[in-house]
Amino acid sequence: MRNSTYTKMALNMLLHSKLRSWLTIIGIVIGVGAVVGILSLGDAMEEQVQSRLSEMDLTKIAITPGYTRAMSNMPGPGGGDLVKDSELTEDDLDALQGIEGIQYIAGEISGSEEVDYAGENATLSITGVDPQVWRYMTTLETQSGRLLEPADRYVAVIGSEVASGVYDRDIGVNQIIKINGKSVRVVGILTEEGGFEDRNIYMPIDGAVDIIEDAEKGVFDTIMVKVQNEDIVDTVMEDITNKLMVSRHIMREDEMDFSVTASKSMAESVTEMTSSITLFLGAIAAVSLIVGAVGIANTMFTSVLEKTKEIGTMKAIGAKNRDILMIFVFNSAMVGFVGGIFGVMLGAFISTLFPLLGMTMMRSGGDSGISLSPHLMLFGLVLAIVIGIVSGAVPAYRASRLKPVDALRYE
Repeated sequence: MRNSTYTKMALNMLLHSKLRSWLTIIGIVIGVGAVVGILSLGDAMEEQVQSRLSEMDLTKIAITPGYTRAMSNMPGPGGGDLVKDSELTEDDLDALQGIEGIQYIAGEISGSEEVDYAGENATLSITGVDPQVWRYMTTLETQSGRLLEPADRYVAVIGSEVASGVYDRDIGVNQIIKINGKSVRVVGILTEEGGFEDRNIYMPIDGAVDIIEDAEKGVFDTIMVKVQNEDIVDTVMEDITNKLMVSRHIMREDEMDFSVTASKSMAESVTEMTSSITLFLGAIAAVSLIVGAVGIANTMFTSVLEKTKEIGTMKAIGAKNRDILMIFVFNSAMVGFVGGIFGVMLGAFISTLFPLLGMTMMRSGGDSGISLSPHLMLFGLVLAIVIGIVSGAVPAYRASRLKPVDALRYE
């Protein structure tokens, strides 16, 4: 027989038992729709993460006071985390100056303070930075005004949301805000980033130390390091750790009272976490596909039983085992194909619901939709056909092995 004959006879079987076929197809539709919808969500998450990572400076290393380590092996119910509090000072900054590969290094302080503007009050985050190197270390850009300069003191560069969104009246360049009663002139407004930077205020550290409560001159909340390139981040991190352990007279790792974190490590962790979430959700959705596959197998076994006499007749007039096998394989593949088409459509519909449920993938101001890529649609369709063929393989093989005499006697 030709393939066109197999297709015609498989289609006839599909149309002959409409109700049973559609019930089977619905199982595939739900399974494919769930897998395609969730994978599209995963693609959108990964795209968003990669977009943000591409904007990150992966040559940055942050040193913070305190060290957290797992205590799961410690006695006591459930273990826990131990945090050693400490301070970072100018002595630490000086100790790190000579490390090879460091391009810029600076201490920062931070805190939340009351900020007054136009008779309104809001609590906002303030970061004190070294204006001499901050412009070279940051990836932030201004939409108006300028960044901090070495001669600045009581001036500020504010995030886009601070400028328009926190107060009823927008804050412009050269306007005065009051932080803890101290007048601070705004010299720049940052471009919207979609993160915490939008609600942050950056000031020269000499001015910020006078404004932020509990801040002390020469004591930092963070020491930021920018290395020459990404390839040496791990080496520089190791050198920083060794240098600080020596300067702070720390003999063992479990006695460390500081933490060294690289943007590159955080980016890799976020990427791995996103992939794991997508894989996990896809595995859950795949369960429904397995149910659909079982439905196809059950339908095919029933079809073989119903058509046993027809199989015997076909064999009696010359049909070969391969012909019978191909007819049922084409039929199961056709069930998968139809289920795949409607499944992809369902997946596309599910994708449109994610933004409505609050799962906005793109930053504010951008496209918030989640669209199916052509390769994902093709994947869903091929997956459904493969599942149909695999599920129908065993019933088709059993049908092909029936002996004509036994098949004709079947009641």
